[in-house]
This record gives sequence, structure tokens and C-alpha cells, in this order.
Amino acid sequence: MTTNKQPLPEVVSPEQWRIKLDRLLIKEKELTRARDALNAERRKLPMVRVDKRYTFQGENGKSSLLDLFEGRRQLIVYHFMFSPEWGAGCDGCSWAVDAMTHPAHLHARDTSLVLVSRAPRGKLEQYRSRMGWSTPIPWYSSYESDFNFDFGATTDKGERHGVSVFIRDGNEIYRTYYTGARGVEYLGSLWTYLDLTPFGRQETWEDSPEGWPQTEPYVWNRRHDEYDV
Repeated sequence: MTTNKQPLPEVVSPEQWRIKLDRLLIKEKELTRARDALNAERRKLPMVRVDKRYTFQGENGKSSLLDLFEGRRQLIVYHFMFSPEWGAGCDGCSWAVDAMTHPAHLHARDTSLVLVSRAPRGKLEQYRSRMGWSTPIPWYSSYESDFNFDFGATTDKGERHGVSVFIRDGNEIYRTYYTGARGVEYLGSLWTYLDLTPFGRQETWEDSPEGWPQTEPYVWNRRHDEYDV
């Protein structure tokens, strides 16, 4: 019989464990409230107009930044590190995409999610096939434009991962938020994606600017094939 030599947490009685757990849950609730306040501050950030025109290569040919919205008000762009010279996409970015779920739930909140990389479309599709990604999240090549350079995804030091958030007013586009480095660790659930956007989860409990679209919580979400959007 072998013995596990790896260190393990202390073994205590159920009563002692409950005391420790309850203390931790108090701290977790404090962190949740602090996150709520941070998200509210993010929703009130100013924005900057995007005047430059960009061209992307997508599944249906050339697209503009406005096209990436697919008619919705908000757009989340994940800057996926994939240089034209590379034979494969970034392993860390691939982790992030592995965690991305069906976008229908984001669409129900007037939000589109896309991937953008500098590698040509052919390489993107080959890599998508290799990874077995079947979730219908559009992946665009910015190879023929300055988009990556202008938004900090490609620098003199190489490729950088990150997330840019945009909102549109008619045909006018504005950038509202950006994060990179460990900021992308926040991604992984539909709630956290919506928290990055100006409109947030669009639920009545949120501290949002007056006039922001809102509904009661837990009444709008559906199975991804049940939305009428």
C-alpha cells in the first residue's frame, strides 16, 4: 500500500470546517460587492470615437469594423495572438477560446463577440479545425489593416493578447474599454463578458447610468436556441 507524500490541507471536524468556511464566504461576498462596484465604474467610463476605417477578412469576405457588430449595439473583440509568420495560434489565447461558450446568450444582450488576429484567414481556419472549435464565434483576419497596431495588439515587441470593447451609435463607433495581460483571466463565463460592456448585464440591480437598458434578473436568459434575436 502506497502513501501519498504530497501535502494536504489540515483535517478538522465538520464543525470546525463550517466555521472556517463561513469566515471565507464573508470575504468572498465582500469581493463580490467590490467587483460590482468596479463593474459600475466601468459602465460609467468615457469613450473615444473610432474614426479610422479598417478592413477585415472574414468567412464571407471583406468586412468593416461596423460589420463586426452584426447589427448589434455592443462589440467585444478578443485580440488573439497569431502572427502571420506563426504556424499555430498562441497557446494562452487558445485556452481563452476553449472557455468561450455559445454567443447566443451575448446576442440576447445586444452584444457580439469576435476574435481578431493578424494571421491570414487560411491559417485561422486551419487552426480552428485543428482545435476542433465548433462554437460559432467569428474569427477575422486584420492582416490587411492597421487595426492590430492601432489598438495595441501588435507592437514593436510582437503580438499582445487583450480585449477591446466597442459600442455604436448608428454608424458611429466608440471604444469604451480595454484590458490585457492578466485582465483576460476574468473571461470565461457569459456574465464576465457582459460585465466588460457599457450596458453590463442590463439587469435592474446594477448601478448603471440613467436610461441604460435593463430588465429584471433571471427573466431574459434562455437556452441558446430559444432566443428570438
